[in-house]
Amino acid sequence: MADGLTIDLDKVPKKYAGLDGTELAISESQERMAVVVDPKDVDAFLNYAAEENLEAVEVATVTKQPRLVLFWRGKEVVNLSRAFLDTNGAHQETTVYVECPKKEDNYFNHFAIKEVEEDFLKGDYKSGWLKTLSDLNVCSQKGLVEMFDGSIGASSVYMPFGGKYQLTETQSMVAKLPVLKGKCDAVTMMSYGYDPYLTSWSPYHGAIFAVTESMSRIVAAGGDYKKIRFTFQEYFRRMSEDPKRWSQPFAALLGAYEAQMKYGLPSIGGKDSMSGTFNDIDVPPTLVSFAVDVAKEDDIITPEFKNTDSDICVVKLPLGRYEIPDYKNVMKVYDALHTLILKKMICSAYVMDSYGLVPALSKMAFGNKIGVRLDSKMPAKYLFANQLGGFVIEVPKGKLGAVEKEMNSCKVGDFLIRIGNTMEETAFVYGDLRLEMDEALTSWTSTLEKVFPTRSHEDTSLVNTGLYEEKSVYVCKNKVAKPKVFIPVFPGTNCEYDSAKAFETAGAEPIVRVFKNQNASDIRDSVEVFAKAIDDAQMIMFPGGFSAGDEPEGSAKFFATAFRNEKMKEAVWKLLNERDGLCLGICNGFQALIKLGLVPFGEIRTQTAESPTLTYNTIGRHISKMAHTKVVSNKSPWLSNAELGGIYDVPASHGEGRFVANDTWLKELFENGQVGTQYVDELGRPTMDEEWNINGSFMAIEGITSKDGRVFGKMCHSERIGDSVAINIYGNQDMHIFESGVAYFK
Repeated sequence: MADGLTIDLDKVPKKYAGLDGTELAISESQERMAVVVDPKDVDAFLNYAAEENLEAVEVATVTKQPRLVLFWRGKEVVNLSRAFLDTNGAHQETTVYVECPKKEDNYFNHFAIKEVEEDFLKGDYKSGWLKTLSDLNVCSQKGLVEMFDGSIGASSVYMPFGGKYQLTETQSMVAKLPVLKGKCDAVTMMSYGYDPYLTSWSPYHGAIFAVTESMSRIVAAGGDYKKIRFTFQEYFRRMSEDPKRWSQPFAALLGAYEAQMKYGLPSIGGKDSMSGTFNDIDVPPTLVSFAVDVAKEDDIITPEFKNTDSDICVVKLPLGRYEIPDYKNVMKVYDALHTLILKKMICSAYVMDSYGLVPALSKMAFGNKIGVRLDSKMPAKYLFANQLGGFVIEVPKGKLGAVEKEMNSCKVGDFLIRIGNTMEETAFVYGDLRLEMDEALTSWTSTLEKVFPTRSHEDTSLVNTGLYEEKSVYVCKNKVAKPKVFIPVFPGTNCEYDSAKAFETAGAEPIVRVFKNQNASDIRDSVEVFAKAIDDAQMIMFPGGFSAGDEPEGSAKFFATAFRNEKMKEAVWKLLNERDGLCLGICNGFQALIKLGLVPFGEIRTQTAESPTLTYNTIGRHISKMAHTKVVSNKSPWLSNAELGGIYDVPASHGEGRFVANDTWLKELFENGQVGTQYVDELGRPTMDEEWNINGSFMAIEGITSKDGRVFGKMCHSERIGDSVAINIYGNQDMHIFESGVAYFK
C-alpha cells in the first residue's frame, strides 16, 4: 500500500473489535473480506449489501498522505508514517564506507609464509617444503581429530584420515543416508571454504573464494557442483556509527552474493553474524562458506595417491581481472573434472590453497607412502605460490591423453598442466631436491604433537604369541532356523541400530529393548522385559556406546549392575547352559562382559583384584580410527567364518579400551586359545607400537573369549561396516562375526 489509511474504530462493530466482551475469534466458517470502494459509490454498495443480506461496514478511508491514522471515541490514538511501518518498527539505514584492498598488498602476489618466500628466493626448496608442512595452518591435526567418533552409524564414506597408514586427511565430509531397512546408495557431502588472511586483505575476495573453495572441495570428492547449496557463517567486528566499521561485512556479503549469482547457486541458510570485538581487539573478518551436495556412492573418490607411475596434474583455477574467478570457465573446469571422475579417469584429487602445491602433494602422498617425482621444467614457484581453489589430480597410467581430450572439449585444456608422476620410492624429488617421506612426515606431525599427542610412549616392541588352532570348536546342540538375538539398550548406548542391522543382514531376528530407569517402577518393569527377551533369544549382544555416561566410576558399571539382578542373571545362565546360547560384546559391551565376568569365565561372577579388565587408553583420551586386527584363535564360534591369521581393519572408538591382566592370566588366556584377536602392524605382527596397538593393550590383545569360546568380547566395532563405508581405508573390514553367530545355530 503506497497511500495512507485512516480508520475509525468507532465504526467497526464491537463484536469484531472485541470491545463488548465478545471474543475476537470468529469461526472458520465466517469469512470476511476487505473491499475498497470509490467514495461516490459507498452508499450504493451498502444498499446492495443489505439487499443481499451481507453485513457491510464502512471502517476506513484511503488517503493520499502516507500515514496510518486510527480514531477511537472521536480521538486520534495512532498516527504513524508509512516509512516507519516499512522498517517493521526499526530504522535500518546506515552509511557505509567501503575500504578497497591495497594493490601493493595483493594477497595473491605473496607467499602465505614469509620465511618460505625467503627460502624460495635463496633456492632452498627443501627448507621451504619442510617449513610449509610445519606451519600451524598446514600441519597435522590428527591428535585432535581422533578425539571425535568418525565411524558411528556405519555410514561414514570417508574416515577423517585415509590410506594404508591413515595419514591423508580428507577435505570434505561424505556420509551415506541412514535407512533402517534395505540399502541406499545416496550420500550427502559437505565441505567448507575460508582463508582468514585473504579475507583480512579483502573481505570481498575472501567471501568469493570461500564460496569457490567450498565448491572445489565438493568437486574433488566426486560431487556435481550444480547441485550444491550453501550455508554461511559470518563473524565480524562490532558495528558502530563509524561508516568504515561497516566496510567488512558489506564487502564480504557483496562478494558472497556475487559468487552465488554468477554460479547460479543459492545459500539456503546461515548463522547470524556475531560481534567479535573486545575492547580494542577485533576478530579477523570471517565469512565461512559451507557447501552441501548429494551424490551416489559410486561417484565418490578419495584423495590419497592410489598407484605408482600415475600422472600428476595441476588444474589451475581460471581467474579474470582483479583476481576474481572467471566464473564461466571455473564452471567448465568443474564440469570437466566431474565427467572425468565419473569415467574413472581421475582416481584421486585434492584442492590446493594459498600455501601452494606442497601441502596437497604431501598429504596425498602420506596416506599410502607413495613417492612423487616432479618435472624439472615445472616452475619452482608452483611449490609455494598461491593456488587457492585449484586442483591436484592423479591420472591412472595411460589415461592422460583421454583427460587432455576431455578438458579440451570443454575448452579449458589450457588450465591442465602435467607436473610429474607418482613413484615407488618414498620421497619427493624435484630437480636437485630430494626429500625423504619420513622427514616430511616428521615435520608435518611434530608441530601439534605436544598439544594434541598421537602417542604417549616410544615402545615399539613386537609381541610373539603365534596362532591357536582348535581342532574341535564347540558345536550347538539346539539348532534354530532363524535365531533371535537380544540387544539391550541402556541410556547412553549408541550402537543398537548398527548391531541390529548387522544381525538382521546375517539372518537373525533382533529383539531390541530399552532399559528404563526414571524411577523404581521403570527399573522393575525393565527387569521383567529384559528377562523375558533373554528367555526368547538364542544370543545376547551387548552393544557399544556410553551406557549411563560411563558412570559411576568407569565404563559399563551401570550395564553390569543391571545384569546382576537375579532374574536377569538366571536368564543369562539358562541361555548359555541350557540352550547352548552365545554372547557377544563390542566396545562398551566388551566392558560389560569383563565387569560381569562373562569373559574370561563364561559366567556372571564378581571381579577380583587379579581379574583381567579394561582401563583408560595409554594416550589418555578417546581415540577414533581404524584398527589393524588379526584373528589369532579359531576357538570361538563367533570367528568360525573368519580366516585364522587373517587381518581385518575395523573401526575403533573408545576411551577405555586398554586390556590389562597379570602375567598368570595372560599366559592362561593364550594357552587356552581365549585371545581371539590382536592389534597388529602393517606386516601383521602383534605389537606394542601405539600407532597400531591403539590403546596400549597388554600383549596387543583386542578381544578375548570364554573358555569354550561362546562368549566373545572385543573393542573394535565390527558392526560398523557396509557398502561404501570407510572407502579410504585399505584392507578387509568384514570378519563375518554376525554370520558366524547365526551359522552356529544352523
